[in-house]
Amino acid sequence: MFSSCFFHVLVTFLSHKGLLNRSLSDPSPRTCLPWETLPGARSPRQQLASSCVDLNGNQVENPIDIVINVIDQNDNRPEFTHNIFNGSVPEGSKPGTGLFLVMTVTSVDKDDPKTANGMLRYKILSQNPQSPSSNMFTINNRTGDIITVAQLLQNPTFPYTLIIQATDMEGNPTYGLSNTATTMIRITDVNDNPPEFTTDTFFGEVHENRVNVIVANLTVTDKDQPHTAAWSAVYRIIAGDPTGRFSVPTDPTTNEGLLTVVKPIDFEQTRSFMLTVEAENEIPMARGIHLPRQSTATVSVRILDLNEAPEFSPNPKSIKLEEGLPSGSLLTTFTAQDPDRYMRQTIRYSKMFDPANWLEIDAVNGRISTIAVLDRESPYVKNNLYNVTFMANPPASGTGTLQMYLLDINDNAPHVFPPEVEMCERPDPSGINITASDPDLNPNAGPFAFELPNRPSDVRRNWTLARLSG
Repeated sequence: MFSSCFFHVLVTFLSHKGLLNRSLSDPSPRTCLPWETLPGARSPRQQLASSCVDLNGNQVENPIDIVINVIDQNDNRPEFTHNIFNGSVPEGSKPGTGLFLVMTVTSVDKDDPKTANGMLRYKILSQNPQSPSSNMFTINNRTGDIITVAQLLQNPTFPYTLIIQATDMEGNPTYGLSNTATTMIRITDVNDNPPEFTTDTFFGEVHENRVNVIVANLTVTDKDQPHTAAWSAVYRIIAGDPTGRFSVPTDPTTNEGLLTVVKPIDFEQTRSFMLTVEAENEIPMARGIHLPRQSTATVSVRILDLNEAPEFSPNPKSIKLEEGLPSGSLLTTFTAQDPDRYMRQTIRYSKMFDPANWLEIDAVNGRISTIAVLDRESPYVKNNLYNVTFMANPPASGTGTLQMYLLDINDNAPHVFPPEVEMCERPDPSGINITASDPDLNPNAGPFAFELPNRPSDVRRNWTLARLSG
């Protein structure tokens, strides 16, 4: 870019008529000086119209055009497009050019780019930290491309700060104008370290029938940057758990695998598990890196026995029988099985709930007998059903329900209503309505037959019966 400047322009006028106090034999040059700064910044080329006049202002020569080329001065410093440039490069990157280009810094100069005044050159003034070398990067002095020139550290915990200088005059340190900018280069983590178990075999134990219990903490080491996708482990059971009894979620803080029971395990069916667990990262490994043997471990899980309650089967147990059975009648046998078959415990039975107190159970063999007459019409019977709960122990207790469906028998006489009536000597009307009810079910209830008793004899003489309905 051109800027305004003061200068002298030498213009030679030759007077052919000698009207400028000069004769043809004295062709002295005339000098023109600009009255103001030429606007070279707007245009590198100025065109002036000139004429020659005498002392009285009379034109003595035809006008001529004067073309002035304004020569650019180096009066503008380079300006970076940013005060701070940010870039990144994968850890462990080897020296290279295009493949490991870190970033590009750019600067502009308002001077003429076709002259040395606007031709810029870049260089790195400083690098911090200077580890493992003080020359980890280089810059293309013409394009501003920054590339690696030394092997980068694995898993560094710091960024690199570079001070970049741009100088015009093609980088001439004596005549060129300079400016600086800062670059922050962050070393990004790549997944070049697989998780490795801290031991080949882990051990754990859990009581049977427990769920959502952590059995063992599986620990791994990973040299990648903590709490990144390249560090976080994902655990997978690859053998030993065909029914899906376990899972291995990851503790996000410690990166440990938490071997957890997710389905109940029966000690009487399975006493131990030998699991094979594999650890991977959340993202794939870098190219050419494979999981080592240390990324797989064995977990030995021992199942602990619990004293489980005896189990009645079936539960509830349903039987159907007629009401009215006398006391001492054998109804059925209701027994339970102890899941802890290896403990060889003796089961004892007892009655837990019998609201009408109709039954008893033999403590040894589970035989159930009546100790009172069964009555379907009892208020404890609902919809012909009567439930009794029994218990089997020791030491853990299991319960079972005996559900009795009572069949009706004709064991209840009809009840006349009203049972008793007071009447005047000459009543009006002279009759009363009589009905009957029976708590039994059909066909042991209505229809009813009504008749007057034979005694006393005046009943039949004074009263008669007539059917109204039914």
